[in-house]
Amino acid sequence: MNILFIVAGAALTFIFFYKTYGAFLAKKVFKLNDKRQTPAVSCNDGVDFVPAESKFLMGQHFSAIAAAGPITGPIIAGVMFGWVPALIWIVLGSVFIGGVHDMGSIVASIRYKAKSITEVVKANVSKRAWILFMLFIWITLVYVVVAFTDVTSSSFVGTITLENGEKVGGGAIAASSLLYLILPVIMGVLLKKTKLSLTLATIIFLPLVGVSIWIGPSIAFDLESWFNLSPHQTQKVWNGFILAYCFLASIIPVWLLLQPRGHLGGYFLYTALAASAVGLIFGGFSIQYPAFTASYANVENFWFLMFPVLFITVACGACSGFHSLVGSGTTSKQLAKESDAKVVGYGMMLLEGMVAVVSLACVMILAKDSALIKSSPNFIYASGIGQFVQLIGIPAALGISFGLMAFTTFVYDTLDVCTRLCRYIIEELSGWKTKFSKYFATGISILVPLLFVTSTMNDEAGNPIPAWKMFWSIFGACNQMLAALALIGITVWLYKTAENKYAWIVSFLPAVWMFLMSNWAFLVLMRDGWFNTGSFVFTGNPVPIVSLILLTLSVTIAAETAYAVVLRKNKA
Repeated sequence: MNILFIVAGAALTFIFFYKTYGAFLAKKVFKLNDKRQTPAVSCNDGVDFVPAESKFLMGQHFSAIAAAGPITGPIIAGVMFGWVPALIWIVLGSVFIGGVHDMGSIVASIRYKAKSITEVVKANVSKRAWILFMLFIWITLVYVVVAFTDVTSSSFVGTITLENGEKVGGGAIAASSLLYLILPVIMGVLLKKTKLSLTLATIIFLPLVGVSIWIGPSIAFDLESWFNLSPHQTQKVWNGFILAYCFLASIIPVWLLLQPRGHLGGYFLYTALAASAVGLIFGGFSIQYPAFTASYANVENFWFLMFPVLFITVACGACSGFHSLVGSGTTSKQLAKESDAKVVGYGMMLLEGMVAVVSLACVMILAKDSALIKSSPNFIYASGIGQFVQLIGIPAALGISFGLMAFTTFVYDTLDVCTRLCRYIIEELSGWKTKFSKYFATGISILVPLLFVTSTMNDEAGNPIPAWKMFWSIFGACNQMLAALALIGITVWLYKTAENKYAWIVSFLPAVWMFLMSNWAFLVLMRDGWFNTGSFVFTGNPVPIVSLILLTLSVTIAAETAYAVVLRKNKA
């Protein structure tokens, strides 16, 4: 079968539901009204609260939420279970769960002066639930930073060898990435200090992103050769560099880096999608990978593993709790008018679903015995993108570099937002907001990931493995549970305040599903970590320990919410 039919079908499905279900959410559920002044306008301080044009905010929000999740997750899930289960969950999850979650988080936040989703929980449930939710979120963010930092640095170390022997990736991508980070700073200064328009700035700086990819191989940062380091040591160095960038990016004004980088990153990612679309339309690629695969176990265990592993593995490609933090942490502070919540929240989630479909397509075109199947997801993605863009005349090496850079762009845009959100949460929880608090809160939030990504992780056989492989499952599970808890908060808010008395159902049903799948995943991770030999064996593996902590927090928050709703109903 030609892969075009699958990808085009998914795109048309997303467009249809954006026009129909998205409109229903905007008009009937959330009652968006541009006559209400948003916090970005009423609280404009030029630093965190800055109203942005929807097209500007779309790019920033999209590049912040997309990250490695909709690339890495679908690729891993597709390899494990086949492309059909992954595709079904990506489409249904994006439309009915992820989109509702993202849009609801933004709208709920702007109705509470752009405070985080945790403040919505505090106002509608209890202070105790708020504290527990904050702890859960902070732990989740730590694992987001750990997983995404390590998977990004792998692009700066590993390479893909082409048929002609040419190697792509490694230090060349590192050099291109550094140039990419410099460009938005220059753009931000020009936009802020001169009369340069956003349109002209885009026309000037977007091609320069392409130039940075092109010249990357000429100025490759080959740390292995320069300092005689092993690949493992080199990756640790890059991990430290990325976290240093996160620290700096999270404390400077949003106009200096976050907004222009998000804008450029958004357009760059749109370009990646468009180039991929051209390749998929005219390339004549056929599906080679199995629709279902029981490669991990026998058929019985295959279906058992799929529930819940599929859902926590696809992660951001269908729904991501991290999006609620972006939506209520930074995006809501920049939303110029309420109606923008539809395109920024629901629309960008569906676009991320499309990124996940394209990522899955990179697996679908591979033979089951392809050597690439055992590669890291970023290289599978880059190889697929490289094949797609060759049809528009881009050489294979440059195309793969383009794919790796697109992957890195996704992650950069999320990492600094994630670290900034860590700062917001610590400041909100402690109540300490001074000119020094942001440095302290950011430093604490960086220290824990630094310990993980600069340590050596080992598998059960004692072999060293990348940190992202160790923590991807727990990242996926806590990320999906975060979505469940955010949906619970949105449900209670709608139940209490919505004009439509049935509006809460659209978030309640997704909340139940995500809650069950995520807690099931925590139990599986605890079983695999402590009962792998048939009897309880305590190890130093942090995954089952963190799973137990998160399971306890999630159940306690849900119980607190149920108690608050029932108690208030009885009092009424």
